[in-house]
Amino acid sequence: MATSALIDPFGRKIDYLRISVTDRCDFRCTYCMDEEMSFLPREQILSLEEIVFVAKTFISMGTKRIRITGGEPLVRKNILWAIEQIAKTEGLEELTITTNGSQLHKMAQDLLNAGVSRINISLDTLKADRFLALTRRDKFQQVVQGIDAVSKLPFKRLKINSVMLKGHNDDELYDLAQFALDRKMDISFIEEMPLGIITDHNRAATYLSSDDVINTLSQHFELTPSTMTTSGPTRYYHVAGSDHKIGVISPHSHNFCSTCNRIRLTVEGRLLLCLGNEHSKNLKHIIRREHKDLTMPEASIKLQSAIIEALALKPEKHHFNLDETPQILRFMSATGG
Repeated sequence: MATSALIDPFGRKIDYLRISVTDRCDFRCTYCMDEEMSFLPREQILSLEEIVFVAKTFISMGTKRIRITGGEPLVRKNILWAIEQIAKTEGLEELTITTNGSQLHKMAQDLLNAGVSRINISLDTLKADRFLALTRRDKFQQVVQGIDAVSKLPFKRLKINSVMLKGHNDDELYDLAQFALDRKMDISFIEEMPLGIITDHNRAATYLSSDDVINTLSQHFELTPSTMTTSGPTRYYHVAGSDHKIGVISPHSHNFCSTCNRIRLTVEGRLLLCLGNEHSKNLKHIIRREHKDLTMPEASIKLQSAIIEALALKPEKHHFNLDETPQILRFMSATGG
């Protein structure tokens, strides 16, 4: 039976869980990780069975939406099994996935069959040479092929996510927006988040605010603010003549912490209470120390207690400062998008 236990110290109802199923990725995006990465050994990450167990426990406590993330979640072996197990759990309203799109050309139908209702696809440029520079991988056509594949299937909702960097891809705002709208997709433009120390660019110099994005796009589209809200932090705008929307995610210019309903499970089993802070609780330790048999009722009870205790650690807000050395040293690939 669902409980109302998932309330943080500031009265926010936490009903949305993002689960990172791997820290590995087949891309090396410049704003996300270094080109040479050391990934976690298998024994340090949660098994798929443990991930499903945690997800089912959260659902039993009132979680309505779960997003599968990475790294690149679709490179994890047997991930479709875990997705299906979570999707069919009674009480879950929506299972979504965030992907770089590299595997969609061959997995689109399987994801729909497994119960995924929404897909967010990361795409920061429509220029093949620039895609190679940003991702350090030559897979642009493969990603576009995957986007076209999912756009032909009856998913509940599809969205492009674009991280915008001044001087790198900010000249493609209109092209990216039109690319998404032409495929009956929404699009969100994202301010870069200062997670992990990178060497490719200076984040303060490449920062582009959401206000600048909307001002630029308003020269091409008739935009009006939307009252639509989703489980995430995107602020949406209606596009005249289209049923789909343009959105912005603004961790710097328009802090969205006051309405935060999210927590994250990292691939190594840490329950992360805030993207911009290190407040967390080690759930893997509890799962593996207390109960080897995850089917035992006692295992779920122990985990529920740990989750409730962890919520007391959730801070009121994050404090991102582009002019300071990142305080959060983990890369976004280890955190989960």
